[in-house]
Amino acid sequence: MKLTLIGAGPGDPDLITMKAVKVLQTADVIMYDALVAEELLDYCRPDALKVYVGKRRGAYSCTQEEINPLIVHYAQHYGHVVRLKGGDPYVFGRGYEELQYAQQHGISVEVIPGISSSYAVPAAAGVPLTSRGLSESFWVVTGTLKDGSFSNDLRLAAQSSATVVILMGIHQLPKIAALFTELGKADTPIAIIQNGTTTNQRVVAGYVHEIVERVEATGISNPAVIVVGEVARLANHPENAQFFVNLQA
Repeated sequence: MKLTLIGAGPGDPDLITMKAVKVLQTADVIMYDALVAEELLDYCRPDALKVYVGKRRGAYSCTQEEINPLIVHYAQHYGHVVRLKGGDPYVFGRGYEELQYAQQHGISVEVIPGISSSYAVPAAAGVPLTSRGLSESFWVVTGTLKDGSFSNDLRLAAQSSATVVILMGIHQLPKIAALFTELGKADTPIAIIQNGTTTNQRVVAGYVHEIVERVEATGISNPAVIVVGEVARLANHPENAQFFVNLQA
């Protein structure tokens, strides 16, 4: 019995690692998330069992409490289970929870890291999280906690001079904008990237004090990554971008 936690990357199926592909080709069961590119399932054996266990806002989804026992069930009955997770399993992916649960039931576990959307999505939109003269460091913070509340760590991040990357925060955007405004950063550049690294990537950018209205006007929604800081001025748009608001006046 074995569980392999695999990071599928930020969305573009070509951004999965070769090591992950080799494991997908041998797995008996693949349990995959909502943000995983379905093209990756083409690497699996034709007879492998493919189980969707995605979690999406506003739609029926598996809870973590349901997923953990399923991992054990499939490992006990089939052998090798791959847990295919968007981004990296250990960056807001609850990968360690699944590792612990599997190990408690006598299942061996391997972790194959993935490219995290926290830095890959901004890069795909032309935003470097660090750049000499603009940003010396960056924070990665979740915008929404398990109970749906606002992360208090964001206040600490917002008080720094670092770039702030917020995952799972689009539904908290009014609160996020209000927090930065309260801390005197209403005129800080901000960029929001939806479906980053994919052909459906969209970018909207502006300043903190106006970003909520711009997002509402464009219909930008999840999955999206929020970047706050001077580097957001550098956001560009690939040829296939559907929308962009240029910050350079």
